[in-house]
Amino acid sequence: MTTAKKALVVRGGWDGHQPVQATDLFIPHLKENGYEVRVEDSPKVYADAAYMAGVDLVMQCMTMSTIEREEFAGLRAAVENGTGLAGWHGGIADSYRNTADYLHLIGGQFACHPGKHPDERKGEQADNYVPYTVNMLPAAAAHPITEGIEDFDLVTEQYWVLADDYIDVLATTTQKIRAWDPWHREVTSPAIWTRSWGKGRIFVCTPGHHVEDLEHPSVRTIVERGLLWASR
Repeated sequence: MTTAKKALVVRGGWDGHQPVQATDLFIPHLKENGYEVRVEDSPKVYADAAYMAGVDLVMQCMTMSTIEREEFAGLRAAVENGTGLAGWHGGIADSYRNTADYLHLIGGQFACHPGKHPDERKGEQADNYVPYTVNMLPAAAAHPITEGIEDFDLVTEQYWVLADDYIDVLATTTQKIRAWDPWHREVTSPAIWTRSWGKGRIFVCTPGHHVEDLEHPSVRTIVERGLLWASR
């Protein structure tokens, strides 16, 4: 009898990213693909080495928050030994800001999401929703995560990401030059990337601020494929 693959969902942190609703959107996809799913509301489970050794995929949606030394060590060891790590938006690219080793593991970190003109802001999340394009790179055409997906437009948070060159970028997004901003030329950031770490794979998609963004056909397809691609 075939043993079910194991997926661990770790969700929580800042509620604005709807960690429960967002991960609930993809749990059925994992179950349909043969995963036994466990859900946790903190990274404490990462410190359980015996359990983590059997996890095929971690789907994390944990914006900001903190992680203890032994918890991070457990996560990193699991990835190095073949556990996949995948997520979207701040749930993976803005987690555990105070842990530099986590930022090193992921390879790209949220820096900001430039918003609307100051005169248009109302003190709400929508102040940071701007129209932008996710541009697929040539490498995306033949990659199993992005094959067949063309450039697409969104109106939501556009992540400015600080990244290293050990990530394999599949798509980018470019911050425009606007009269009220302090930068003087366009800035291109990775929007979708993968990373190989030891025997493990990491997948990151920066779109996904709200469930509505994750329900965009291209975003949803990319995330669903990315989860399966990252898995052991």
